[in-house]
Amino acid sequence: MKGLDHLVLCVDDLDSAADSYRQLGFTVTPRAQHPFGTHNCIVQLDGFFLELLTVAEPEKIPDDQAGHFGFARFNQHYLAKRQGCSMLVMDSDDFRQDNVAARQAGLDSYEPFEFSRKAVLPSKEVVTVSFGLNFVSHNDMLMAGFFTCQQFQPEYFWKAEYQRHENTASHIVEVCLVAENPVDFAPFMSAFTHCQSELTDDGDILIATRRGRVVILTPASFKNRYRAAPPEMSDGPQLAGFTIGVKQGPLEPVSICGAAILFE
Repeated sequence: MKGLDHLVLCVDDLDSAADSYRQLGFTVTPRAQHPFGTHNCIVQLDGFFLELLTVAEPEKIPDDQAGHFGFARFNQHYLAKRQGCSMLVMDSDDFRQDNVAARQAGLDSYEPFEFSRKAVLPSKEVVTVSFGLNFVSHNDMLMAGFFTCQQFQPEYFWKAEYQRHENTASHIVEVCLVAENPVDFAPFMSAFTHCQSELTDDGDILIATRRGRVVILTPASFKNRYRAAPPEMSDGPQLAGFTIGVKQGPLEPVSICGAAILFE
């Protein structure tokens, strides 16, 4: 069983998005750069993070290669249409074994991918953090990306100072995928998360992971739960919302950068 690792929130203006999350009471890490043209800022929770991401240097995006998933290219295409939740990520202890398991499960898979970047610690020390990624995709979800992520220097990445938030946010409760017929996507999500799915009386899908849950909701269920208009789905199901647990009472739901956010 895997756990939710992070959610990629794709934005046009990273500095503005980071400021918006700070205004919501989140602590946001300094801006970091990827070697393939994207930049990010991080909102850390307990074992989970939100990755605010933008395409800042498109000239650095690698050319497409057969058998390889283009992380930066995917998010560039996503931003051409919208801002919001572009990718869902599960944690990993062995990203190469994840690749083997995904292929055995019949998921559309790609070559495993490793990269490093610089990170600024709360002490202002600059260190290198490295990651191993395994991407999978679904032909009917053109604008929703999925991968597992293994961290090779977790002691540099996870910092208590970055996990203290004025709004008392503490942990991920759920990430939401919206689909016209949720049951159609339950087998894919179960194989990707390594967790069993459950069909609710409303026709929605619940998948409990070891850290938070994935819910696949109909547009009507999404509107009722997140109090926001469901996403436009001409490109298939969309990652559209998430719920954050807080320590001191519920906060009002908000929509920001194309994502509906609940606090509970």
